[in-house]
Amino acid sequence: MSEIISSVYELMENTGIQNGILFLDEINCVSETLTPIMLQFLQYKVFGRHEVPAGWIVVTAGNPPEYNRSVREFDIATWDRLKRVDVEPDFAVWKEFAYLNGVHSSILTYLEIKKGNFYKVETTVDGKRFVTARGWDDLSQMIHLYEQHKIPVDQKLVEQYIQNPEIAQDFAIYYDLYNKYKSDYQIKDILAGTASTDIQERAKRAKFDERFSLVGLLLDAVMGAMRESTEEEDVLEELVKTLRVFKRESKTEDGAALLKKYIRNNRKELNAGIRAKSLSEAQQKQKLQVMRILEEQSKLVQSDPEQAAFALVKKDFDNRLKAFQKRSDTLSEQVRHMFAFCDTVFPDGQEQLILVTELTANPYSARFLGEHKVDAYFVHDKELMFHQRQLELNQEIANLEL
Repeated sequence: MSEIISSVYELMENTGIQNGILFLDEINCVSETLTPIMLQFLQYKVFGRHEVPAGWIVVTAGNPPEYNRSVREFDIATWDRLKRVDVEPDFAVWKEFAYLNGVHSSILTYLEIKKGNFYKVETTVDGKRFVTARGWDDLSQMIHLYEQHKIPVDQKLVEQYIQNPEIAQDFAIYYDLYNKYKSDYQIKDILAGTASTDIQERAKRAKFDERFSLVGLLLDAVMGAMRESTEEEDVLEELVKTLRVFKRESKTEDGAALLKKYIRNNRKELNAGIRAKSLSEAQQKQKLQVMRILEEQSKLVQSDPEQAAFALVKKDFDNRLKAFQKRSDTLSEQVRHMFAFCDTVFPDGQEQLILVTELTANPYSARFLGEHKVDAYFVHDKELMFHQRQLELNQEIANLEL
């Protein structure tokens, strides 16, 4: 504990960050001999002669006894010093995390169909069988890696993370079907607005699970592209801030040297953020991309010393912006084709409502659609609002009748 607290002071000294959270995991596995000291720590944030700095709060976590044999029950004296929050598995909440972290769409669509398989702990004659949110997240990362290297994903892989044989087998079968639908339905053709009559007829005849998987495949394609688009936009916006400073400073200083200085400053901020754990993976990625572009622009300025540095950099930025706008327009058109396809093949179904709900729930797609004003989305969004209001009115009437 004294080393942990000293590391907080070291972090403050190295990064200049004065406020933070000291997180202690598996708090209910602490030895009983340390109970008096831990009570003092929880009440006063002091461990022996070592005090947690002002501006820092302590957050602890622990598993219930059925998940960890080393756990012991806290007594009232300990609980009285804590604000207690019981965390229960909730797929709808986890899905928000899943969108932000790029969890594989086959997992999301599978769990949307079979929510009961999201989190399960059972004790059998053969021992414990369990499925957890962490298991699905770890499996997702491995599926992405296997697909990237063109390695088949099979039940043996799934069982390494989903430690319930029935659910692991069920997901492995679904994953194979998911990829079959991906090939059969030619998602790129649907998004390009060139889906054949055969594809449309098959979609009309499809059963619920197949229709839901098809909608999931369409959403995966557009939402993945929307995430890339919003991340690219953030990079360009960050670049604009730097180039405004560059425009002013390049009038009196060497352009290439300035760009090198900006790269060093960004790298310093990145390293400080990583040490302080104050930058998300997306923010780290953004910093790296900004540095890569500045490096390319620095080489551009060095290759043509006769030209004004800012003019060269501005031209490069304008080209990047035009390419970004072109990709955004193409993506907006794909969303229109997606809604048009679903309107044609599912005129009386709930598929459009699913599309709107998922696009709204995903922060990247919600932001993209809000900025690019895709008409098809807003038309169906109004229909969803009317539908929800109708359900609310029906519930109010039922309550009054009751």
